[in-house]
Amino acid sequence: MITAQPRLVVSAPSSGHGKTAIAVGLLAALTARGVPTAGFKVGPDHTDAAYLGLAAGRPGRNLDPRLVGAQRVAPLFAHGAAGAQLAVIEGAMGLFDSLTGQPEIDGTAAVAATLRAPVVLVVDVAAMGHSLAALVHGFRMFDEMVHLGGVILNKVASARHEQMLRSAMDDIGMPVLGALHRGDLPNVLPARVHGLVPVAHRTVEAGRAVRRLGEAVAGMLDMDRLMALAGSAPSLPGPIWTPAEAIGGEAFDKRPLIALAGGQGAPFTYVETAELLAAAGADVAVVDPLRDEALPPGTRALIMGAGLPEGYADELSANHRLSADVAQFARDGWPVVAEGIALSWLGRELDGRPMCGVLDATATTSDQTVAGYREATAPGTSVLAPAGARITGYKHHRAIVAPRAGANPAWTWSGGNPEGFVWRQVHASQLGLHWAAAPEIANRLVAAALTGPQSGPVSGMAAGSSMPAGQAMPPASAMPPAPAPAPAMPPSPAVPPSQLMPVGYSGPSAHSGPPAGHSGPPAHSGPPAALSGPSAHSGLPGHSGPPAGPPGHSGPSANSGLPAYSGPPAGPSGSPGPMPPMQAAPMPPGPVPATAHGPGMPPGSRPGMGPGPAQGMPSGPGMPSGQGMPLGPGMSPGPGTPPGQGLDAGTTQGIQGPPVMPGSGPGMTSGHGPGIAPGSDAGVTYVPGPGAAPRSGPGTPGIPDSRPTEDIPVHS
Repeated sequence: MITAQPRLVVSAPSSGHGKTAIAVGLLAALTARGVPTAGFKVGPDHTDAAYLGLAAGRPGRNLDPRLVGAQRVAPLFAHGAAGAQLAVIEGAMGLFDSLTGQPEIDGTAAVAATLRAPVVLVVDVAAMGHSLAALVHGFRMFDEMVHLGGVILNKVASARHEQMLRSAMDDIGMPVLGALHRGDLPNVLPARVHGLVPVAHRTVEAGRAVRRLGEAVAGMLDMDRLMALAGSAPSLPGPIWTPAEAIGGEAFDKRPLIALAGGQGAPFTYVETAELLAAAGADVAVVDPLRDEALPPGTRALIMGAGLPEGYADELSANHRLSADVAQFARDGWPVVAEGIALSWLGRELDGRPMCGVLDATATTSDQTVAGYREATAPGTSVLAPAGARITGYKHHRAIVAPRAGANPAWTWSGGNPEGFVWRQVHASQLGLHWAAAPEIANRLVAAALTGPQSGPVSGMAAGSSMPAGQAMPPASAMPPAPAPAPAMPPSPAVPPSQLMPVGYSGPSAHSGPPAGHSGPPAHSGPPAALSGPSAHSGLPGHSGPPAGPPGHSGPSANSGLPAYSGPPAGPSGSPGPMPPMQAAPMPPGPVPATAHGPGMPPGSRPGMGPGPAQGMPSGPGMPSGQGMPLGPGMSPGPGTPPGQGLDAGTTQGIQGPPVMPGSGPGMTSGHGPGIAPGSDAGVTYVPGPGAAPRSGPGTPGIPDSRPTEDIPVHS
């Protein structure tokens, strides 16, 4: 049972009314009073969540029903709000808006109803008079499941104007919880083009902006009435999400060091990623790709989430030493997970600037933004997921990657061409995931880090696969060599848990990997693959790798060694039945090649791994681009991508996913989402879990449909 937690949802009639500045200022003002607070953002926006966290003095979190499933929203909220005396949830777009056209499932009002949290409506009243009463009354009456507890007037023109508006609110019995005149709320938050980087780097600009907003809000809002309204929220039934329970008690004995891209103030991924890695038995250290010149000593896996904005190509390219270190780390066969701009970072170049050169791909920045949710399917087994696994991710990028996918794509989805690259233990895609939807990803990464590098060819570019069979790309010569005279700077020390993440995080430890020649850990069977969820890909054979390379070299193989994914048995009326337990095949034990990330090896001295057969699945013809997985006897087609159909890179055309199936298993989210315009917020959707009662109506959980959606421009 979740105990009573004082909480408020700060929303508005639409984007642009000032709700972000007021939500950040409210948290900063309460924190300055000594009130422990917690900040949350509805939807996938990393930037707003980071500033809410900076104002609260603890990590800001996202509540996204589409990415994690609506059944996890309340448990994740309770986990993030533990110990706080007041939690502020900033909405996305307008209170009843939904980018997917399903506000009863994925709008801010739906999240408010799920959390039973009173709503404060921020209204830009610069051009309004008594019509404000009609507007607010309509919002109050539109959904009986949403409690509108008061309004905050923004951009009031004068004292007389304020008196007129307060009189209009008195006429309908709506409390006015504060009024800010024009100029009272300073426009001080850093430009959104910088994303969460100012928070991650703890810049003076970001800290000053939060402090000024707190001072402005403290003098203009009725803080006592706001706290009383938050305290009126009833108890929230249900369990509290914890990383340890999500992992399922499958923590490993040894603690490998996993580097997570970010800064001292915030990681470039959702906070739960690091929590799950720590619960699975890893030590998590932060590496700043914009500043650090080497991976932390002893690193056995690298994860770079989708939170880093694409406007930092110059800084990524200029960091030659880290690029070389990451390139060698990937070629040596260690696990690397890259999302968003990290895919371009692993490629040869971005807008003509040299990058790491791990992948045979180039990227250029277009004028259009591709954004929206995608229900993705893993066409083959990788370090991240077994073949056939399905999960919903979020895209927000302008970079066009060519080729769009390698011979072993990272993901496919209905209405879109295959995307991303899987090579050895590299998984790179522009799709960002929330690991709370599939906690077993953390177990897979920790197991791969403990097992060590996957052997295979190291000559030439990896995994681009636009080259003919037998023709290899030259070594990563696109990247200029680092200046020799400058000594490599040591990596940033691990950030203390209190400065970045909740208790349970640990930085680098003496467990820096086994010495050379040390036999790897015993084969470990992974947790049940809840990631995969019910899928039409029942009994799909494993995905074979690309054609073999030059004589004496085996081509980049699928990062496999795991059995082909088998979907659940069909339930009544053709619906998927309960998910059977699944285990990943053990990774083969054996000697772990010495690298610069184990004891006794200086940074930058990783020995190249000689040519030899790749572990896992044998080489063979790769899957043709745009074609789904082959089907076995008696199998029905799954949501693979038909040849010739798809969403071209750089477009913002909407996509349509497969029909949504109620009663999906744990860890599976479903649905299809449209793209959005730059800087916009987005609503989300999900498939109810077992036992979810079908309901309808705004603000209440319901059964999503599979109607087509289109991308629409929405301003943040």
